[in-house]
Amino acid sequence: MIIGVLALQGDFREHIEAIHACGHEALEVRRVSELDQTQALILPGGESTTIALLAKNYGLIEPLKKRIAQGMPTYGSCAGMILLADRIVDGVEGQETFGGIDMTVRRNAFGRQVDSFESELDFAGQQLHAVFIRAPWVEELGSEVEVISSVKTPAGESHPVAVRQKHLLATSFHPELTHDLAVHRYFFDEVCK
Repeated sequence: MIIGVLALQGDFREHIEAIHACGHEALEVRRVSELDQTQALILPGGESTTIALLAKNYGLIEPLKKRIAQGMPTYGSCAGMILLADRIVDGVEGQETFGGIDMTVRRNAFGRQVDSFESELDFAGQQLHAVFIRAPWVEELGSEVEVISSVKTPAGESHPVAVRQKHLLATSFHPELTHDLAVHRYFFDEVCK
């Protein structure tokens, strides 16, 4: 399977390494011609407004929206979660997403860079070490969205941090920054099948 990684900004190289470690071919996507070669796509962590702006400059916004709407399996981590959300809280004015998941996410929900943290999570029945860096969380979900993992805030509130809607998967944490391939394998084995 050829897995594209949107390679405009952010930690796309780490996702490419994870794709190779799982036995698949990876392709850096910066142009529509590269997007057309992919069977599935990963939207990396980074800065969601910058990624969206660069996608617009490269003429990728509409082709990405179209492929996602047509059912291309897509996984977004952190900024990728924001880009897959239909609605954003605390976004910059006019911030564009590719959409697809019927959810509302809050940008930088856990705080600024200095508030980044690591936590143990139950992800689809497996224990997972998760890295949260200026991470979003899910505030509101549509009825077709499945919560795979949640985390409690210091205030004791619980928020979803891993969700799936049909062919789309999103996490607010960065599995590509650990050596645990559970999230990538879940995407390839469960979402892409």
